[in-house]
Amino acid sequence: MTYVKICGITSVEDAVMAAAAGADALGLNFVLSSKRVIDRATAAHISDAVGGQLELVAIVADRSAPELEELRETTGIRWLQLHGRESAEDLELVLPHAYKAVSIASAADAARAEEYGGTRLLADAKSKIPGQLGGTGERFDWSLALPLTARRDLIVAGGLDPSNVAEAVRTLRPFGVDVASGVERPGNPRQKDPARVQAFIAAVRAAERAP
Repeated sequence: MTYVKICGITSVEDAVMAAAAGADALGLNFVLSSKRVIDRATAAHISDAVGGQLELVAIVADRSAPELEELRETTGIRWLQLHGRESAEDLELVLPHAYKAVSIASAADAARAEEYGGTRLLADAKSKIPGQLGGTGERFDWSLALPLTARRDLIVAGGLDPSNVAEAVRTLRPFGVDVASGVERPGNPRQKDPARVQAFIAAVRAAERAP
């Protein structure tokens, strides 16, 4: 089954809803510039509510290994998604429960992604918005990621929503898919739309059954 991660969860209510809808993981954002950033107390409440039901992933950028270990300890979240300018060496310090998010706009970007270790890798669109590290709704050319899916547990992100995620699954057969803006309430990046979350997951499951 394709791993489905609903990213940018900001409340216990949305966490419980996404878990009930069948998500495999939730992304909790700790990047201060993000519209979906939460504090550690909120993350701990979410972890207490649903941490035993599915995987929780902390979205971080450009933090030191000691800071990341402290974040793990204070929130109960083990997995880290490194979404900044981290080097392959930085990633090595927090493995195995961590992976790098790489921005892809060319074959060269996809090739550079191979420099990062670990089993998982997340491929996102390279944002045209200065300073934005993801969650912008922008999509990249999925064919660029095909070589990565053959060698890595690739999670595909960037512009996915209920209308196109099935195509992404059929095209790439990735380890997982990741969505934030594509399942939000219109005009509210801090709240998920239950109907869109359910439609997104249903589309993924239907695509898995397709020949």
